Amino acid sequence: MHDTDSITNALTIDVEDYFQVSAFAPYIKRSEWDLRECRVERNVDRILALLDDGGVRATFFTLGWIAERYPAMVRRIVDGGHELASHGYGHERASDLSEADFFNDVHRAKALLEDIGGMLILGYRAPSFSIGSANMWALDTLLRAGYRYSSSIYPIRHDHYGMPDAPRFSHQIREGLIEIPPTTLRIFNRNLPSSGGGYFRLLPYSLSRWMLRQVNTQDHSPVVFYFHPWEIDVRQPRMPGIGLKTRFRHYVNIGRMEKRLGRLLQDFRWGRMDHVFLPRHAPEVSLV
Repeated sequence: MHDTDSITNALTIDVEDYFQVSAFAPYIKRSEWDLRECRVERNVDRILALLDDGGVRATFFTLGWIAERYPAMVRRIVDGGHELASHGYGHERASDLSEADFFNDVHRAKALLEDIGGMLILGYRAPSFSIGSANMWALDTLLRAGYRYSSSIYPIRHDHYGMPDAPRFSHQIREGLIEIPPTTLRIFNRNLPSSGGGYFRLLPYSLSRWMLRQVNTQDHSPVVFYFHPWEIDVRQPRMPGIGLKTRFRHYVNIGRMEKRLGRLLQDFRWGRMDHVFLPRHAPEVSLV
């Protein structure tokens, strides 16, 4: 029995394929996506089996582009008791879109996911955590599109995203809209990323586990952890010609990822974003 067993943390999966990551955008044209080998379905099925074995329910932030092509996979996610949420339609960064184009993207994705999944879509996560100080209008747009929460502002310094002065924990950022940031650990007046992704693959598992436990025990707050289906896929096609930094970030330790996730599911208690966070901010709401 761990001292973290009293807190249920939020496990999230950003459902996109290997060729859709933002770092590959300079190398892979969007028009080529349909020509690529799509591996997301088999990887999501492996994740669903892993979660089922651990008795864990999670939130799947799913691209509309993926859901449109793999509707049966989306229904398996919902049938497994997981929350279906939106990652937008075409994995375009919110910071690259006009307000009108952003609304069209998030509205289209929400309608599509609701139609396929048969459940109300409450949550949204921007690709590459691309909501920050320069485009806070996006939050009003999400509210207008009917979302109840966002997980799009990462309170760290990073070369591609981040808003280091943003609140570290879930909060009402607009009337009717909750922002639920990815988890950071505050050390030496700096927020350290502690919520998964490439950092989880790069750092020793024991250090990642310690950081998450610190947030549970010192901050008394649930953790928001995220990863992608391609991060467990060692057989994904390797992208030629990409930069050294991009190559390292994408491929480091993907062969160890699935085993680490198995340990993570055992070492902490996990649940869906809507179940973990929405009752804290609106306990009277009836959740799907």
